[in-house]
Amino acid sequence: MSTLPTVDGIVRLLDEHGRAVAGAEPPSDGALLEGYRALVMARRLNEQAGALVRQGRLAVYPSSHGQEACQVAAARVLGDGDWLFPTYRDTAAIAARGVDPVEVLMMLRGDWHCGYDPVTHRVAPQATPLATQLLHAVGVGHAARLKGEKTVVMALCGDGATSEGDFHEAVNFAAVFAAPVVFLVQNNKYAISVPLARQSAAPSLAAKADGYGMPGVLVDGNDIVALTSVLSDAVWRARRGEGPTLVEADTYRIQAHTNADDATRYRTEDEVREWVPRDPLTRVRTYLAARGVLDADVEAGISTEAEAMAAHVRAGLAQENPVDPDELFSHVFTHRTPQLAEQAQLLRDELAATEESSR
Repeated sequence: MSTLPTVDGIVRLLDEHGRAVAGAEPPSDGALLEGYRALVMARRLNEQAGALVRQGRLAVYPSSHGQEACQVAAARVLGDGDWLFPTYRDTAAIAARGVDPVEVLMMLRGDWHCGYDPVTHRVAPQATPLATQLLHAVGVGHAARLKGEKTVVMALCGDGATSEGDFHEAVNFAAVFAAPVVFLVQNNKYAISVPLARQSAAPSLAAKADGYGMPGVLVDGNDIVALTSVLSDAVWRARRGEGPTLVEADTYRIQAHTNADDATRYRTEDEVREWVPRDPLTRVRTYLAARGVLDADVEAGISTEAEAMAAHVRAGLAQENPVDPDELFSHVFTHRTPQLAEQAQLLRDELAATEESSR
């Protein structure tokens, strides 16, 4: 891994005031402006999805507001042939990977499938159970290595997932067999309501990498410049056959766990307010504006694009997809068993009787 500037042991290239730290080499203005555009799109998607929940168009939405730098950087450092394994909170990362946000939100609306084609987009379905997707990610990476492919897998999870046995199994296997996997832990300080101090006594989650025999890096999760640099290094290391890397992104969940959560039961408003000035969008906007790259006209253009995306999402989620009750019995077995066939016919008869009685 390359040597990058650290502040209090955390890799940081752009501070919360939008200034490059000593020794930092930010990317070109054009590249950072494109990163800022992606951050704005991610923030607008979070806002729009939250509004759709309140309108009853989505069943639930776990917002990544405040964590958009992690989402965008994870998607942008991957090549076309690489894989992304997201959690339920990583909707913005999937959209940044190029998946239609309407398709991404279908699962959260309650559709039985994940809404998009995982193979086409090289994006696994969003995983709700903690850490289960990490095992799948390692399996894909290990298979690619055995086949001699240069595929790299980006496996996302939160701090809560690191308390699961699946996390240990995935990280340990990846290290032993040099699987080309980058584990990005978005440490947003809470596993729903459980604070990190009640989950781990380690000095950091990145420090756990030592016990598995892989590099561990603690990075400012609200600094898209530092995240992009660290994750890019980890991806290239995996692609060269040097094995996995554990990256811990120090960030914060500004909003509640989901719309069904009351975050005031386990954290204070003062704590939340401390993190608001560290907003990943604000620091990039400040940096680019100071360099004269981001002016009112450019900002307006990006905002217009974000609003067009939001309108597309509203229109897509307003459509009611036809429901086929017979799909309850599809994809259970290759060949439908007599018992399933009997149950399917029973359902058809009941639906037909209900329709007849309603006439």
